Amino acid sequence: MQKAVKFIKRVNLKTIIFNFRYFPFKTAIKMPVFISNNVFLYKMQGTIKFNCPIKTAMIQIGYGQIGISDFKRTRGIWEVYGEVIFNGRVFIMHGTKIVVGKDAQLVLGDNFTTSTEVSIIAEKRITFGNGSGISWQTQVMDTDFHHIADEHGVVFNQPAEVIIGDKVWIGCRCTILKGVTIPNGCIIAANSLITRKLSGENNIFGGNPTRVLKSNVTWWY
Repeated sequence: MQKAVKFIKRVNLKTIIFNFRYFPFKTAIKMPVFISNNVFLYKMQGTIKFNCPIKTAMIQIGYGQIGISDFKRTRGIWEVYGEVIFNGRVFIMHGTKIVVGKDAQLVLGDNFTTSTEVSIIAEKRITFGNGSGISWQTQVMDTDFHHIADEHGVVFNQPAEVIIGDKVWIGCRCTILKGVTIPNGCIIAANSLITRKLSGENNIFGGNPTRVLKSNVTWWY
């Protein structure tokens, strides 16, 4: 009975609207996605797909607090026109912005987490592996937004897929740009700018230009 009461208290109107917008009744009634009141549901278009067993509150968006961010004044944004794929449990902290374009895909692995005020912007495809995480105020995007053409009028800066491997940790205030691949088990040092495919698993990458700072590392939450 206590569990039922606790569950009812956590299910706010946004959570109900979100689940019944995206899922058939038998799935929606399980409430697999919990949405905090601090999330602005700007666009709820496109589709959501689960590549895993569906459980109540397995996806939590807009929750959690840390000292460097004001929970009461920072809100997340959900602006989705394309497809979001969940491969397991996901925890996205408050203030995070998720934008997925009409023909784009965002794939989130099992036990994927973000800290506060992260921005994820997909115009083609962004994939996060299992057990990966992003620290606060980091931005990941696969597009330059504005088209740039050469002297012949040919656009040369099309969106390019971003692939983040399994158990990757991206430090705070990083920027991950289009075409980037980060191998399994790697760490991206705080305040790094990553603009290319990286090679070698279990490395710490950082610096300008980006280089391997240390090899054969292991990290945990």
